[in-house]
Amino acid sequence: MRRYPDLYEINTRIFLSRLTEKYGQRVTLASIPDEEWKSLAEPGFDLIWLMGVWQRSPAARLSALQNPGLRQEYNLALPGWTEEDVSGSPYAVYSYHVDPAIGTDDDLTALKTRLNRLGTGLILDFVPNHLALDHPWTQTHPERFVCGNTAEIEKHPDWFYTAGSGIYLAHGRDPYFAPWDDTVQVNFYSDSLRQAFYSELERLSDYCDGLRCDMAMLALNSVFEQVWGRVVGETRIPESEFWGEAISRLRKKHPGFLFIAEAYWGLNSRLREQGFDFTYDKPLYDHLLHGNADEITDYITSEKGEIGTKVHFIENHDESRAVTAFGKDKSMAAAVVTATLPGLSFYQYGQLEGRKTRTPVQLTRELTETIDAELSAFYQRLRSAAGANIFHEGSWKVVGKDPAWEGNNSHHNLLAWEWEWGSRRILIVVNYSVVHAQGWIKPAPEYEQSKNIMWRDKLSNEEYIRYSDELNGKGLYIDLKPFQFHFLESENR
Repeated sequence: MRRYPDLYEINTRIFLSRLTEKYGQRVTLASIPDEEWKSLAEPGFDLIWLMGVWQRSPAARLSALQNPGLRQEYNLALPGWTEEDVSGSPYAVYSYHVDPAIGTDDDLTALKTRLNRLGTGLILDFVPNHLALDHPWTQTHPERFVCGNTAEIEKHPDWFYTAGSGIYLAHGRDPYFAPWDDTVQVNFYSDSLRQAFYSELERLSDYCDGLRCDMAMLALNSVFEQVWGRVVGETRIPESEFWGEAISRLRKKHPGFLFIAEAYWGLNSRLREQGFDFTYDKPLYDHLLHGNADEITDYITSEKGEIGTKVHFIENHDESRAVTAFGKDKSMAAAVVTATLPGLSFYQYGQLEGRKTRTPVQLTRELTETIDAELSAFYQRLRSAAGANIFHEGSWKVVGKDPAWEGNNSHHNLLAWEWEWGSRRILIVVNYSVVHAQGWIKPAPEYEQSKNIMWRDKLSNEEYIRYSDELNGKGLYIDLKPFQFHFLESENR
């Protein structure tokens, strides 16, 4: 795998539903045509994340059908939906075996082999914080979950449910939202739970090349203590972290196995210390959505060496579609940013076609939308250019920017960085604003030693010639329209 890989998230149930419609016959994991995988491997996706392959819960499905808020989301995302379109949440896992609706464990093993032969790794889900509220362990091993005490049940009745035999178990939750009422909260202080999860992880590692771990920070001892300490009471806090032990054990079996953490609250470094390769970069997403170019530059420079360990995205299954959240022009500028920063570049199923509707994960079918031809063509160019090894194996640095002339402060709207790999150099410049922006960009000083330089924009294929005496110590003059960008590769002459 390349140092900075590209990942493509696929909603498995919706993907199979679309292929079934496309080919006029039921398509499962075993019968996905090779051309579908080749079409994804060709633009250079290093990793395919099949989201939602594990067996779903009957009780979670019933909850998903009855939840008024979710029903409203279904109405917006898929007008005319029926109960057959609702499968329950893939994050209320009933069993870490392939859901019978889409195939078998053997089908998943064969699919991994197919993808690996194409040079693509397979990523699957692991949900550490909770399981489905009717998971078999709730009957056979209730000690693996957070059990309610009388005081907490009376104080927070919505946190708990009756699991049978008079036992009250907690729903999964984080400290800032209401409980997920289709789940049961695991107890990370339980050695029985930890040992069971270690075994599950070891088994799952045979089916894939890595795991995307949902809400990974909730498994940290300090976070679990904050959320559930007063409920679990006198239980002794483990001396080791769950993740450190789990990742260490698994990598003895699969040294190159990849761990990706969905992470928030500034706990990325803590999770990296436990062995995670990449962690979600939600702050960058928020800066791209709400901030300006100076804020974005300040953020990525403050991250220094950590920026290459982050997962950069402008949409995922929890966020609104990029073209809806950002608008088309801004979404393209933001996509150039996330595609050309060091780290893991993340794309979601439907993003490359410009889909506008976010489909709740409980649905197995999505609204038919017309492909946005402009966005589709843009992503084809971007994926082709950003797939080059220079962005995945090269060295990266932010470059300086100065005013185009006195009194013109629009250079503050420019983002600029440079990649180098062997003899290749590529300069990325983005006007991340709604106004024209001009400025002098200062790439590597070696450019001024050449008689002249030809710059080719890898996205527009336009060429620009600049003579060394024009640079005059100032750098490269840039003039960009709102949310316009340059993807410039240099050729010294």
